[in-house]
Parts: sequence; C-alpha cells; structure tokens
Amino acid sequence: MTETLPLTGERTAPGIWHENYWFARHDAAYRWITANLPIGPGGRVLDAGCGEGYGAELLRRAGASSVTGLDYEDTTLRHVRRVYPQVNVAQGNLVQTPFADRAFTTVTSLQTIEHLWEQPRFVAECARILAPQGTLVLSTPNRLTFPSGNWYHTRELTAAEFVELLEPYFDITHALGLYHGDRLTSWETQYGSCVDAQLATEHDQWDDDLAGLVRSTTYEDFEIRPGDLDESLDLVLVALPKN
Repeated sequence: MTETLPLTGERTAPGIWHENYWFARHDAAYRWITANLPIGPGGRVLDAGCGEGYGAELLRRAGASSVTGLDYEDTTLRHVRRVYPQVNVAQGNLVQTPFADRAFTTVTSLQTIEHLWEQPRFVAECARILAPQGTLVLSTPNRLTFPSGNWYHTRELTAAEFVELLEPYFDITHALGLYHGDRLTSWETQYGSCVDAQLATEHDQWDDDLAGLVRSTTYEDFEIRPGDLDESLDLVLVALPKN
C-alpha cells in the first residue's frame, strides 16, 4: 500500500479504501493521457497541482524524460519526494509559477482548476510555460452533475464555461467527458446512484453492496470519450497553444 497523506477532503489519494471510487475516477484521466497522448522520450511534463503525486509518477513511467510536480503545500511536496523520488518537485502558486517561458512539452492539471480563484490567470500561465507545439490537458468536475457543497472548490464549471476559459489562449483538440462504464452503470441500475449512496452516510455505515463496489472500483470502470458533455461526470479538455 502506498503511504498516504492525511485525508482532508481537498485531495484524493491511493490506499484509502473508502475513497477508492474517487481515486479510481481521478486515476482514469491520467491513464487516458498515458494511453492516448505522446509524452515519451524528450518529453518535459509538468503536473500542476500534483497533490499526492500518483499521477505525476504515472506520467513519468509512461516514458517522459522529466516530470515535475508543482504544488503549493510543503507537506505535500515532502510526501512526493519521499514516495516518488524520481519525480521532480517544485513549490509555487499555479497562477505565477517559477518556470521559464516554453519550459514544458506537456502540462497536465487534473481536478485542480476548480480550486483556483484566478482561473483565467492560470490558463494564461499554462500558455506561457508550454512549448509552441506542446499539449495541455485539464480536467474538472462537471458542475451540472457534481454534488454541490465542496467548500474547497471556488468555481465549478460546465463544459461551455470550461471551453470558453481556454479559448483565448488555446485551440481545443479534444473535448471529452468521463462516464461510468458498464459495471458501475449496471450497479446503479439496481441500486441507484453510487455517488449519492457514498455521500448519504459515513463509510462505516455503508452496506456490503456499496462497500464492495467502492473497494473493487478501478480506472477501468470509467470511460473517457466524446458524448453529451452536460451528462458527463468530469470534463477533460486537450488543447494546443494558439500560434
């Protein structure tokens, strides 16, 4: 089991059974990137808002020449250094990073932008530090389907708002949604929303059916694809800097 940071509700992490659904949902986006985007030898990758570091490690294992995890909190970065020693780390504010212009060939920032007060400034900063032919990948919860009340989120976005945020600086190549796959959909047909069920009570009160589902969920239980983005769980945009 991977050593985990304290569970605060602000980030998700591997190795916590009752958070496994949310971890797998986040993990699915990183797995999609490593399977579908060229980040191999020569790639210089920044994971902006790296959190626990599992995503940056996946990107490193995909073959990038260097992967840097950027986060604001020193405790988090100490954890990344200890658990994922081959990931470079940097401390800084996402809207004013410590990097040179055009420093990275790929910038990822998954489930992070909804935490930021200055979202347009963050997008502009991504454009500044990304190489001319580089790739930006951002994901965020879909405000139309995400449960309300997460006080760590400053502004959640719809698909239209997400696209509008990027368009001044980027040309969007993929606008995708994350959805439940067949196994989760089948469970929900029988029992109802698994998200609502998890939020309805504390995890020590979950019945065996829900607990078993959460424990067994993996990234393979999610699909990332085009579709009706207003019905998606999370939004994923892939974009290139404007010339």
